[in-house]
Amino acid sequence: MSMKWISVLLLLHLSCYFSSGSCGKVLVWPTEYSHWINIKTILDELVQRGHEVTVLTSSSSVLVDPSKPSPIKYEIYHAHLPKGDFETFIRKIIKKWIYDIPIDTFWAYFSQLQEVFWEYSHCIEKLCKDVVLNKKLMTKLKESKFDVILADAIGPCGELLAELFKVPLVYSLRFSPGYTFEKYRGGLPLPPSYVPVIMSELSDQMTFMERVKNMLYVLYFDFWFQTLDEKRWDQFYSEVLGRPTTFSELMRKAEIWLIRTYWDFDFPHPVLPHFKFVGGLHCKPAKPLPREMEEFVQSSGENGIVVFTLGSMVSNISEERANMIASALAQIPQKVLWRYEGKKPDTLGPNTRLYNWIPQNDLLAIKRMR
Repeated sequence: MSMKWISVLLLLHLSCYFSSGSCGKVLVWPTEYSHWINIKTILDELVQRGHEVTVLTSSSSVLVDPSKPSPIKYEIYHAHLPKGDFETFIRKIIKKWIYDIPIDTFWAYFSQLQEVFWEYSHCIEKLCKDVVLNKKLMTKLKESKFDVILADAIGPCGELLAELFKVPLVYSLRFSPGYTFEKYRGGLPLPPSYVPVIMSELSDQMTFMERVKNMLYVLYFDFWFQTLDEKRWDQFYSEVLGRPTTFSELMRKAEIWLIRTYWDFDFPHPVLPHFKFVGGLHCKPAKPLPREMEEFVQSSGENGIVVFTLGSMVSNISEERANMIASALAQIPQKVLWRYEGKKPDTLGPNTRLYNWIPQNDLLAIKRMR
């Protein structure tokens, strides 16, 4: 059996154990966009193996769509942030992250990134309050007697629900800024002498001065998470539970951390038994391309093709930036498939085709991919 399913089986056994050997009941606290796409792969497999899966989603959710026919159950709670406002808010954060944050220096980049995460954290806190302060909903969830909670670690609240319902907690995570969640919540040792801070552009072969720089980055993230943003969550969790507690204390109770990458994609570092690498869970066998797209790809010759997309969270960009990108793409010898929904750029080259949507998984299987 593929190694990527080992952690899913551990989750299955854990849920079955707490329900006396029968199939378990799983409550899911998801986040949006690619995070949801990854975690849904696990949910589909759980359902296929006979487990009952309930996704706790808000009325303002962007990508989690309860209206689609699915064996997965959805518990929809009312969010005080309207759907359109929530999507606009998320897109504004992503736009700020991708386009507006300066990347000339590490400190300038991460000081702005810090503001983005604070805005996101405030948004998730509102959604969390909409759930835990809803007495009718909480009573219904408690009576459902879930066996385990599966949550995305980047969106707080799952650990609070696990504590309130007294059930095991399993996290899904790619990485957190500075590896702070992994270190202080998961207990993962990441020695700064040879493990570079994520996104620092350092390698594991650091000079003495680079190690000093890496240590400063570590201290920066430690201060950011432990003394600023976390205090608000500590207070909120303590009020809900009626006793002093901390965000970190509840996160440390997680039974398993499902890390959405392969261990050999990262620099060497120690790994704990409850950290399971599940990279590629969302990958599926490639399907045939649409006829017009297949003909365009086949016309690329030896130069091959390039797929260009800014992801599902960026729907359009300014005309000026689109023309800049189109002009750059027109200068390369490859044929380009560009996922773009805006006005056709004036500088678009004959080697570039625009698509509102592209089957990225199917295109990545093509040998001519560059």
